[in-house]
Amino acid sequence: MSRRDFAALAGGFLVSTRAVAQTETPLLTRAIPGSGERIPAVGLGTAYVFDENNEATRSKADAVVKALVKSGGRLIDTASTYGDAESVLGEVTTTAGLRDELFIATKLESPDPEELKRSLARLKTKGVDLLQLHNVRSKQQSLQRFRDWKKQGMCRYVGITSTFHRDYSVVEAVLEREKPDFVQIDYSLDNRGAEKAILPLAAEIRAGVLTALPYGNGRLFRAVHGKELPDWARVFANSWGQFFLKYLLGDPRVTAVIPGTSNPGHMVDNAGAMRGPLPDPDQRRQMVEFVEAL
Repeated sequence: MSRRDFAALAGGFLVSTRAVAQTETPLLTRAIPGSGERIPAVGLGTAYVFDENNEATRSKADAVVKALVKSGGRLIDTASTYGDAESVLGEVTTTAGLRDELFIATKLESPDPEELKRSLARLKTKGVDLLQLHNVRSKQQSLQRFRDWKKQGMCRYVGITSTFHRDYSVVEAVLEREKPDFVQIDYSLDNRGAEKAILPLAAEIRAGVLTALPYGNGRLFRAVHGKELPDWARVFANSWGQFFLKYLLGDPRVTAVIPGTSNPGHMVDNAGAMRGPLPDPDQRRQMVEFVEAL
């Protein structure tokens, strides 16, 4: 079941005075540890949502990107292997004149100059903000070529990613040796493996952390289907989406969350996680207990 279906079945988004008040609170930003540059803590993921470059997809992407920016967001994460997502983003951001307002992150499968050239051409930009090695698999992986590109101005930061638990030891080894600016890892309220070693190591080497799959690939929405948000959670969240995202943002080691969506209404709701209070450690433990009991 998609989030769209879940929202419809649950009666859609509820507008309350609390939600209105929340939009008036300061926007949550996080500092990139290695530079101090601050970026908004909720971004946009593009896996599976913008993979076909056609009029319908470009229209959805245009609406979602504009909703992101209007809500105070900047970060968009994509990859050379996400179908046509880079091309869609390139066309949308260029047409809307938004490139300078965005923090664009993309991923390469290998340190291949031709792959980088293609990504930059598709994104219609001379350089990206963050260039990541996608799903790192070798403990001996070097990021020297990525650092060379950084010196040449083709990116401002370099990073590594993985969404495979079997490769966590690889991620740890490369993090410790190469000390990239960022690591992107799968992390959600029902998938907390990254808390054991990767988040502490990222903090130790001063790497920013992006969280992929923050809704557990849809598992979390399926688990709460038909359930009301608990009263104790309404202190910090106005929706299930914000509940799930704020658990992650309640950890100060997380730089930004990047849920994917092609729905501008969901983008606005996701961005709402950057407003209002975050759960404290006791509330985060309560959130874990709640989800584990579902």
